[in-house]
Amino acid sequence: MSAYLDRLNAAQREAVEATDGPVLVLAGAGTGKTRVLTTRFAHILLTRRAFPSQILAVTFTNKAAREMRERVASLLGQPAEGLWLGTFHALAARMLRRHAERVDRTSNFSILDPDDQLRLLKQVMEARRMDTRRFTPQGLMSTIQRWKDRALLPDSVPGDQDIDWGAESARDLYAAYQDRLRALNAMDFGDLLLLATDLLKRDPEVLADYHRRFRYILVDEYQDTNLVQYYWLRLLAQAHKNICCVGDDDQSIYSWRGAEIENILRFETDFPGAKIVRLEANYRSTAPILAAASGLIAHNEGRLGKTLHPGRNDAEGERVEVLGFWDSDEESRFVAGRIEALRRDAHKLAECAVLVRAGFQTRAFEERFIAIGMPYRIVGGLRFYERAEIRDAIAYLRVLAQPADDLAFERIVNVPKRGLGDTALRTIHERSRADGVPLAEAAARIAAAGTLRGRARDGLRDLLAGFAAWRETLRRDGHVTALATLLDESGYVAMWQDQKSPDAAGRLENLKELVRALADFETLEGFLDHVALVMDNDNEADDDKVFLMTLHAAKGLEFDTVFLPGWEEGVFPNQRSLDEGGAKSLEEERRLAYVGITRARQRAIISHCANRRIYANWQSSVPSRFIEELPEDSISVGGSAALAREQRLAAPPVFAAATPLLARRGADEWNTQARPPRADKIAPGTRVFHQKFGYGIVLDTDDDRLDIEFDSAGEKRVLDRFVERA
Repeated sequence: MSAYLDRLNAAQREAVEATDGPVLVLAGAGTGKTRVLTTRFAHILLTRRAFPSQILAVTFTNKAAREMRERVASLLGQPAEGLWLGTFHALAARMLRRHAERVDRTSNFSILDPDDQLRLLKQVMEARRMDTRRFTPQGLMSTIQRWKDRALLPDSVPGDQDIDWGAESARDLYAAYQDRLRALNAMDFGDLLLLATDLLKRDPEVLADYHRRFRYILVDEYQDTNLVQYYWLRLLAQAHKNICCVGDDDQSIYSWRGAEIENILRFETDFPGAKIVRLEANYRSTAPILAAASGLIAHNEGRLGKTLHPGRNDAEGERVEVLGFWDSDEESRFVAGRIEALRRDAHKLAECAVLVRAGFQTRAFEERFIAIGMPYRIVGGLRFYERAEIRDAIAYLRVLAQPADDLAFERIVNVPKRGLGDTALRTIHERSRADGVPLAEAAARIAAAGTLRGRARDGLRDLLAGFAAWRETLRRDGHVTALATLLDESGYVAMWQDQKSPDAAGRLENLKELVRALADFETLEGFLDHVALVMDNDNEADDDKVFLMTLHAAKGLEFDTVFLPGWEEGVFPNQRSLDEGGAKSLEEERRLAYVGITRARQRAIISHCANRRIYANWQSSVPSRFIEELPEDSISVGGSAALAREQRLAAPPVFAAATPLLARRGADEWNTQARPPRADKIAPGTRVFHQKFGYGIVLDTDDDRLDIEFDSAGEKRVLDRFVERA
């Protein structure tokens, strides 16, 4: 009966057999946490400590839930029925359907998808005659979801966390949105855990029912929980306290979506007498890879502490390579060449991964792979030229180059919003068909005739005048300047700057990378031909492809060979993260580096460049501070990296919370070349205006950085050259 325990190592077995009382299993990368969790589940059932329906098992993804269900069934030798096993949201929804009347719903309530949520919130805002172009529903929804992740109902949002959204209070709009959801017998995803937690807090009868029901609670990926998930679990665990949380504080990398690393760090405080079991035997990676990852993460202060060591006898292997290159083009050529060499040695492409910090970095690798005919797949996102913002920008370029391109004109005529709704577009199409001319020419005739009225008329005239001016810029200054000017003057950049959604900053980075890509081509036509060929190079049936993805998307995956490019200050660690989060964000960036290194089974190659191109201008960079934190006996430094490392060590110390390297160049702003340092200093208490964040009050100053409390965007740290006195 105990044969299933014999397959575990000592630490894993200790975690499985410690069934009573609170247990925290600190499971390092590749240490078998899924095996521990599923074996513990089966062990509780096989030792008759509980019936299947008396165990609550919580995961973050449906895939993880299915895998746990299958493994438990395999250990039991029969299907596992009657389980409360699923994602946080699925289990919370199951609870709410059982007690729907207690949260002012009926049991058949609808769960709205993100599009429906935004449409409903827009209706709430329009009912108050708000300008939803300036004060976007997307930005307000992000604020509301953050409050829900923190278990805050409208009446419990603290006054100092409320913000003005136009002439309205965000908290009041949140309350009105919740009223509309209630009237529609609907919930959004944030409501599922929010209302389930609120129900358990205010209804002792319901809470007591679940205390009787669940004798044991198992939680996967505990380091990724947000506050409302934390409160929900704590309420359910109050009675028996038989809660086992499995997680890795060194892999907490999702603070941007609400995860609180403090949840796992304070486990012993929340559950006095808790047993801590550390899984440190790694069965994935070689000894040098583990030594490099452990040495790097040891620089973090906010961690419970563990050191990975090889769990296999054959764990000796190559040192982690650290390579320096002159520029990103040389870097991408090297990576593609190394993969080609590995393939010639019978290494599968699908066992190679290129992991980048930001999505814009994929373009150089995509184009190199396409140039040499190497199959690749993007994970967790679109190919560079398939992204919506890139398609929009290219549509603008197509109209610039060829005014008769109707498909491109139709795509961008009302992007950003210019008041050209369905009626205006129908008018343009009718005139085009009647006169037998392209849409752009039909639009020009309509604008000259004054057929449209109001905002639609003005918007169309402005767009046509813009294209006339941009074609002159193209003729006079070239295609790179033309695109940069077009994106600014069309309002397209401002549209994304006004967005408060988490992906808006990444979209702006992608647009910068597109402008930089344009500099590689002598003419606009040559670039557009290149893009058409790239888009035509579609997926083949072959599944043996190189993986290309961000570090965030790589969590949970593993590969024989991992390339980690772009380890430069400002790129990784990411400058924007440091500016906004300081030392706390730096630790999360370091955890992200740890995750990247531990994806590798046999070899990890870290690289950095001495130069990166912003628009058409080269800018020098220095290696990431993470490189000098790697233990020297686990890495081999090659190429120009050795010299760069000496330069990095000889450079002045970098402030841990926010390196000034890219900040001095304004890399977090759209136009990096147009803003010199300001001569007049701004004092605390000054009211200022920022193009991206709006109006605010300066709270404190630090050299050329300002801590500002913005009316709509909250507290931010920005460079003084990017604000004006209001």
